[in-house]
Amino acid sequence: MRLSVNVDHVATIREARKTTYPSPVEAAIVAQEAGATGITVHLRLDRRHIKEDDIEELKKVAKKLNVEISTNEEMIKLIAALKPDQVTLVPEREGEITTEGGFNLKATLSDIQRAVNILVDSEIETSIFVDPNIDEIKYINQIEGLSICEINTDLFAKRYPDSEGEIAKITDFAKALKDLGLKVFAGHALTYWNLDPITKIEEIEELNIGHGIIARAIIVGMREAVKEILSKLP
Repeated sequence: MRLSVNVDHVATIREARKTTYPSPVEAAIVAQEAGATGITVHLRLDRRHIKEDDIEELKKVAKKLNVEISTNEEMIKLIAALKPDQVTLVPEREGEITTEGGFNLKATLSDIQRAVNILVDSEIETSIFVDPNIDEIKYINQIEGLSICEINTDLFAKRYPDSEGEIAKITDFAKALKDLGLKVFAGHALTYWNLDPITKIEEIEELNIGHGIIARAIIVGMREAVKEILSKLP
């Protein structure tokens, strides 16, 4: 099971004082030296943390760069030109603290397909962020060109350790995605302390962890925070 480290909140600290430090690029280098196999960032419409310049610089150092964006048409065109290794489409609401959940696929299917078409034409591997609702499988199956689904683990994390029901949903959903021929990733609100049940789901190939690692890094350092997570992965 691979680990992609989200370095958004390194940029959040930088933007709190409008300085040039701490650097998400430096954080990405250290995270990869510690064993992370990729880096993730979210380029938001309001540019509250990560900027286009960060993506340009991260492309130079990341083993695999995954950029999360909304399906906003201008954003899709921008990221298609920047050409990261992977794009993960996520719902985005103005004023939200963080991504609040996966797509309502029935309501957004046409927007997602339009975005996927542009990204795939630009030779960018494309993922969507989805809740582990088995009813969504029929809509996912309709999206042409999609190669990855990232499962939202937020509700699992909120209910942990009383989360057996959520783990069962995630497991069944991961198996269904795999049956569609998709790569299965997972992330949101995962930490060293709640990770164990997720690591037992064989279909999940990669975890995307950001806040839990950056928050821990303030106490023990980036290298150690990444290594702690990696020590949990099969």
